[in-house]
Amino acid sequence: MTTEAHSPHQCCWLAAPSGYRTWLQLMWLLLVGISPGSWAQQGTQPQSIKIEGDITLGGLFPIHSRGPAGVPCGEVKKEKGIHRLEAMLYALDQINSDPDLLPNITLGARILDTCSRDTYALEQSLSFVQALIQKDNSDVRCSNGEPPIIPKPERVVGVIGASGSSVSIMVANVLRLFAIPQISYASTAPELSDNSRYEFFSRVVPPDSYQAQAMVDIVKAMGWNYVSTLASEGNYGESGVDAFLQISREAGGLCIAQSIKIPREPRPGEFEKIIKRLMETSNARGVIIFANEDDIKRVLQAAKGANLTGHFLFVGSDSWGAKSSPIQDQEDVAEGAVTILPKRASIDGFDQYFTSRSLENNRRNIWFAEFWEDDFKCKLTRPGIKYEPGRRKCTGEERISRDSQYEQEGKVQFVIDAVYAMAHALHSMHLDLCSGSMGVCEKMDPVEGRMLLQYIRSVNFNGSAGTGVMFNENGDAPGRYDIFQYQLSNVSNPGYKVIGQWTNHLRLNSEEMQWSGGDRRIPESVCSFPCEPGERKKMVKGVPCCWHCELCDGYQYLLDEFSCDMCPFDMRPLKNRTGCRPTPIIKLEWSSPWAIIPVFLAILGILATTGVIVTFIRFNDTPIVRASGRELSYVLLTGIFLIYLITFLMIAEPSVAVCAFRRLLLGLGMCITYSAMLTKTNRIYRIFEQGKKSVTPPKFISPTSQLIITFILISVQLLGVFIWFIVVPPHTIIDYEEQKPPNPEFARGVLKCDMSDLSLILCLSYSIVLMITCTVYAIKSRGVPETFNEAKPIGFTMYTTCIIWLAFVPIFFGTAQSTEKMFIQTTTLTVSMSLSATVSLGMLYIPKVYVIIFHPEQNVQKRKRSFKAVVQAATVSTHLSQKSNDKQNGESKIEPDRSQ
Repeated sequence: MTTEAHSPHQCCWLAAPSGYRTWLQLMWLLLVGISPGSWAQQGTQPQSIKIEGDITLGGLFPIHSRGPAGVPCGEVKKEKGIHRLEAMLYALDQINSDPDLLPNITLGARILDTCSRDTYALEQSLSFVQALIQKDNSDVRCSNGEPPIIPKPERVVGVIGASGSSVSIMVANVLRLFAIPQISYASTAPELSDNSRYEFFSRVVPPDSYQAQAMVDIVKAMGWNYVSTLASEGNYGESGVDAFLQISREAGGLCIAQSIKIPREPRPGEFEKIIKRLMETSNARGVIIFANEDDIKRVLQAAKGANLTGHFLFVGSDSWGAKSSPIQDQEDVAEGAVTILPKRASIDGFDQYFTSRSLENNRRNIWFAEFWEDDFKCKLTRPGIKYEPGRRKCTGEERISRDSQYEQEGKVQFVIDAVYAMAHALHSMHLDLCSGSMGVCEKMDPVEGRMLLQYIRSVNFNGSAGTGVMFNENGDAPGRYDIFQYQLSNVSNPGYKVIGQWTNHLRLNSEEMQWSGGDRRIPESVCSFPCEPGERKKMVKGVPCCWHCELCDGYQYLLDEFSCDMCPFDMRPLKNRTGCRPTPIIKLEWSSPWAIIPVFLAILGILATTGVIVTFIRFNDTPIVRASGRELSYVLLTGIFLIYLITFLMIAEPSVAVCAFRRLLLGLGMCITYSAMLTKTNRIYRIFEQGKKSVTPPKFISPTSQLIITFILISVQLLGVFIWFIVVPPHTIIDYEEQKPPNPEFARGVLKCDMSDLSLILCLSYSIVLMITCTVYAIKSRGVPETFNEAKPIGFTMYTTCIIWLAFVPIFFGTAQSTEKMFIQTTTLTVSMSLSATVSLGMLYIPKVYVIIFHPEQNVQKRKRSFKAVVQAATVSTHLSQKSNDKQNGESKIEPDRSQ
């Protein structure tokens, strides 16, 4: 092993006018844009580790962090730098001691420090291509005139590295020009999967496109559909988020609230602004983060400073993984964070190797002393380095893991696998090209890079962790990830816990997940919460995961999640409006308050009418009964009885028979009643009008004539009803519109007969005409003495009846829009009919019954008088009433002949 810090030439090649220096300057100017003078700060080549071997591999590791402005390198990186570097050295030792892998061939190495900076790494990697640059040394001479002794530059057949994606991209562009295959152990940017641009690049870690797919699957498995993304500026962060966005768009059902980029050099307050921006879409609690450790830590600090502990639910990429450094002192904010890490295992052999390293047995690692000082917090005494009095002096007896904290870095497995992949490719190449020969044969000297690439892409072996190592056509390794969750409330074992795996598909143990405060329920990160049953989604334009919930109102139900539809006319929506149900059917019940009053009045009326009929039949031959016109009285009482009877038909459950009787009897009772009354008033009016002209009595005033006239009038009503029967046979209907209030819970279908309001009025219209005509005759006969027949009682009956029916009309039609229209109209109609019947009964017959029952002495025969005497008495009475305003009409004591 040699450590080089100066030019390998012992003769001054810089004096040459052309050749190698010109080529190198041209390469730098065209490919890098960096002057040759920046190769090293003092004009010397950078430090590197050189391991002698038959075949040399290059190695690129971030031994140091990025330095401050103007300084390429910063402090040493113990895990990502030294651990990974030592992993390559360990792998080389294992391969060189393996008799079955590359027998009789020793692998060497040239290992460089990238200082975590892409431009600096590019400068370093140019040393890998020196042997491939054709140069003319014919005019180069030493000062003594002799030709220079120029050692043959080492030829690097393949490169292990780099770590960061941005570094690998920069280096891959140069190595591609010289056909040098490259295998990275940590670069995961999806951009590197482009085989047309990075055809010589391969990696043993899966690309972030797989990682992004795994993260999309995780987000969907948790039921989230609205998340934000955070990315560190650079290839890793931006490519990872771009892959996540593209996959989420292709998968559908996932919306990005905000996609925020963290600048390379954040200004003060930058992370506080990021948290404020995230809170602008506070429903997007899930935050997908592709960022470096420093940015992750500062995001968590800003969230804690904003008092948002527990609000954000982070899903971190492999840069977060299962590391403790990003969450140190921010554990409460990071609680519940789900992170992803390429599936890996701790390599026990490396642990034994690394913990046995010391300053004495590890001199080949030129950066190990710097690591030693940092790891043990001490200072080595070295020539030219001034000792710091305030720092403990290293003794060299310290031991890793015993005197310092040690945990194997996560990518050690992949570094070892990358070296072994290169070794297996070289082994297969040797078997094919150098079959039977020992060592490197002529066909492999030099190793042809494009051919080696084909062998690399064909390797398939079990790696250091026992998992298969292979590459697809783009040089990518299979996607295998462990899913972690940081659980702070897990008292038994706080920290990162494996909750699932992803190998082309997700296996997530949701019951193992635990969130802030130990809650087992997965928090929600959605733009809009699910709509309640019966609510449709009204989508927000341009944001497919956001919507407003609108209730399907009225008689609508939820047809699908985006639209409502009306229920059929005979149905109403379910309470949750997810469907429709039949509308209940109702009718007027006997127990309803709307029925009790009409029935009560009808019963009283029927009893009273029956009593009058029985009394009249019992005293059929008495003067009062005969004087009232027995034949027409029985007809009139029959009509009154039917009027009371119709109440029961109107309240009875509708059927074809009930509907038929309703049509028949609704107008018939009134028609019979008022036909008889009209015949009576008309008879009285004609008698007295005729008496003014002559003493000859008018025609058709006999009882038989009166009955014929009455039945003719009744037959008109019956004819109309029978025509109605023929044209529209009676039937029942269910009216769903009558009781259809805004609230469908109160909707009812009303079982009723097929009688509309108009048909009902038409059915009564003939009776109303008779009633009005009768009233007119009653008015004309108002001058007849009260002792003359029943002119005045009939007149009062008709006046009162007209008032009742005038009140009926506005009540009946004024309730047409009421939800209880049928009940109100039925009650109004039956009560009005019962009242009109009661008025007729009370005015015309109750006084007679009273005299017959309680004053039988008045129910005696008076002397008969001629028609002429009756007319003369009526004329005298009329003159007297005209002369005196204080006397009532017809106060004459002249008794008419009641037998007429």
